Amino acid sequence: MLFINHNNTNPYFNHAAEQYVLENLPDECFMLWRNDPCILIGKNQNAFSEINIDYVKEKNIKVVRRLTGGGAVFNDLGNINFTFISKNTGDVATNFRKFTAPLLKALNNLGVNAEFSGRNDLVIDGKKFSGNAQYYHKDKVLHHGTLLFSSSMTDLSSALKVNPLKIKDKGVKSIVSRVTNISDHLPNPMSVLEFKDYVIKFVMDIYSEKNTYEFNEHELKVIDEIVRTRFSTWNWNFGNSPKYTYSKEMRFPGGTIELSFNVKNGLIENLKFYGDFFFTKDIKELEDKFLGLRHEEASITEFLERFPIDEYIKGITSKDILYLMF
Repeated sequence: MLFINHNNTNPYFNHAAEQYVLENLPDECFMLWRNDPCILIGKNQNAFSEINIDYVKEKNIKVVRRLTGGGAVFNDLGNINFTFISKNTGDVATNFRKFTAPLLKALNNLGVNAEFSGRNDLVIDGKKFSGNAQYYHKDKVLHHGTLLFSSSMTDLSSALKVNPLKIKDKGVKSIVSRVTNISDHLPNPMSVLEFKDYVIKFVMDIYSEKNTYEFNEHELKVIDEIVRTRFSTWNWNFGNSPKYTYSKEMRFPGGTIELSFNVKNGLIENLKFYGDFFFTKDIKELEDKFLGLRHEEASITEFLERFPIDEYIKGITSKDILYLMF
């Protein structure tokens, strides 16, 4: 088994590295890695309905869609992620327990009463510190999970606290759980990096492995290309959200406006304005201008900067429209 213990904290890179190893290296693999502040959403989730858009924007938190299913999780440098890539035994439930067992042993060895719970969680005294998910590719399985060690619980709860926007979709929803940091349960204090080193050594000892693996220059170039074409792109992280319907109504000086539209593959469809506002041109002309645009603040801002919104709706500014849409 290859043991990859790299120090790259770019979440785009780290998920591209998983894909590279899964699809290109024949060996079984174990990786430990950390991400800069980010939200990792499941493959089948709607990014917009899982995150607090205002908070994520203010804190410059990246949003990254995983290869795996499951719910949204918050990562920062106080969290450690682990990945096992192995031959697929065909038994999903067995795989979850198989791949989390070494981590539980590592924690139990430190005097932490950690255990497996439910379908895919690890808990301490009933509080979750690790969520796990899997992805299958040909005859291999990728299993990864989080290890909350000393994460900011304020950022975690704020980033995943969705604003009360009216979004209707069929995406897989995250379940809010009581969570805890491993560091709060250690008999003897450790830093997050000390804990990371401890875990990889512990797991390497289980597999009687003494050497770690480092990506070579060619592999790093391939991983960077996966970053460029997939994990850092709007199409992957937001455009792949399941189809959803968005609507919001607000009162402005120019009148009450209700805005409703559908989004498919990240693009706006069937947009309609309703309300008691005054207009000078046919409102359908304005509605049609939005069709096919990304439901993305940067794209809508660029459009509004070159489009005279006040020619259609009196007393309404571009900023008002942005507030309605996001």
